[in-house]
Amino acid sequence: MALVLCCLGVAANGAGCSGSSSEEDAGGTGGGAGTVGTNGGAAGKGPTGGGAGKGGSGGSAAAGGAEAGTGGTSSGGDGKGRAAELARKLGRAPNFFIGMGNDLANDHNQDGAYTLGVTMDLHYAYMVGLPGEGGWPDWNAEGSFVNILADSADAHGVTPMYTLYAMAAHGEASAAVLSDSDYMGKYWDGAKLLFERLAIFDKPSVVHLEPDFWAFFQQQSKGDPASIKVLIHGLAPDCEDQPEDLAGLGHCLVKLSRTYAPKNALGFHASVWAGAPADTVTFLNAIGAGDADFVAIDMLDRDAGCFEAGVDDACQRDGDFYWDESNQTSPNFHEHLDFSKTIGDGLKKPIIWWQVPFGVPSDTPGGTAGHYRDNRVHYIFGHIDEFVAAGGLGVAFGTGAGNQTYIDTDGNQFKDAVTAYFASPTALP
Repeated sequence: MALVLCCLGVAANGAGCSGSSSEEDAGGTGGGAGTVGTNGGAAGKGPTGGGAGKGGSGGSAAAGGAEAGTGGTSSGGDGKGRAAELARKLGRAPNFFIGMGNDLANDHNQDGAYTLGVTMDLHYAYMVGLPGEGGWPDWNAEGSFVNILADSADAHGVTPMYTLYAMAAHGEASAAVLSDSDYMGKYWDGAKLLFERLAIFDKPSVVHLEPDFWAFFQQQSKGDPASIKVLIHGLAPDCEDQPEDLAGLGHCLVKLSRTYAPKNALGFHASVWAGAPADTVTFLNAIGAGDADFVAIDMLDRDAGCFEAGVDDACQRDGDFYWDESNQTSPNFHEHLDFSKTIGDGLKKPIIWWQVPFGVPSDTPGGTAGHYRDNRVHYIFGHIDEFVAAGGLGVAFGTGAGNQTYIDTDGNQFKDAVTAYFASPTALP
């Protein structure tokens, strides 16, 4: 089977490109980085994208660690009760979560998730790049971009979620950076800083670790985490006891979260294209995903119609992307839910489906920029019970490239759906 290269959105470039075939389209058509004032950088949203800028200080640096956490959620034997447990750990009612992200505005009170007239459960943003190289730690003084977003989310009654996407700072799937002391020193400094900043926030949060990175290296390592060297010793003092390989990398990230931000919920990412589901479970358990709190899975982070139209640089890939809602022909939603349940049950973790596109159903393939067709919003809100039964905690919607359908081009589909949902949310068993 051919390797499917997936590079996910980079907030600093406005949008991402899960499922792309080359690194250069990682930003879609979003704008470049820019300075946007005193309240944190605006990341690209919707069809046009935008720049990630720099802003105010947002608080002082962390001075030290907090007490160690108690490890990941583990109750339940069928993948269901774990979701309710994690919802409560995050201080929320045990209902199926609906979130949104990659939607930042210059005024964070106007981030997309806060403009819908309902209180969302999660709001996510990308944490991209390395300190000293223009990455997220440099956007605001002492890494306070974390707290700017956390405080904004908290003011809106929403749990902040961060997608750490720093392993692709010099290009995706590069094993060379893992043994580069300069690169890995900066990586470990940035990872620790993220959790130190969450210690300052001192309220529940969510961190989603390195989407697609684990899949690339599951393939490169042929499923053996010990076969690829990763520099840890002397660079991540908290993890001198970890082996210098992929397993040590994953377990060190878990340790940093538990040590510095015990109120944080941590999750690894499972990519559909990584390999056979059972092999993915084995690999993720070996690198520490079984000690985390949830697993993130993506369906497709661009509208199906964008690929069907084939005119956008970020959507140049062959395949069938518009799934059968009747679940009679392939590809369909039940197939994806079967995969997801296998992963969640194998890891004994609840699932967050992440960066799901906003497109509107149509019988006509394709579409145009900002109006590409997709049916994932339509299906999900009509079948939330199926996602709960698969072991789901929730879904976080977002664009993964420029020119996609967004909440201001979808004819109010998403706003109407979340309004109806939050009027009567689905309880988690």
